[in-house]
Amino acid sequence: MKDQLEALILQMYKSNILYSEAVREFKKRFILTVLQENKGNQCRAARELGMHRNTLSRTLSELKIDVRQLRDGVKRPPRSARPLPIEKKAIR
Repeated sequence: MKDQLEALILQMYKSNILYSEAVREFKKRFILTVLQENKGNQCRAARELGMHRNTLSRTLSELKIDVRQLRDGVKRPPRSARPLPIEKKAIR
């Protein structure tokens, strides 16, 4: 993996990419990969990245990443549409 990274860095350098652009692109790709693996769950992704969820959220805003596209699209129904919980009887 180290060789691949070095080759990528050399390629970026030779194509005159500025350091700030390279860091931004790396950050964006790295965070996107972790978010995709966690199906858009920011709490789990932040934990795996070793950062606070608020820091991840702020970084997503800075990088203009829309997490909604990474989610499955399956949402929980509103409380009013959920079935009532079954009451458990106390064992005596």
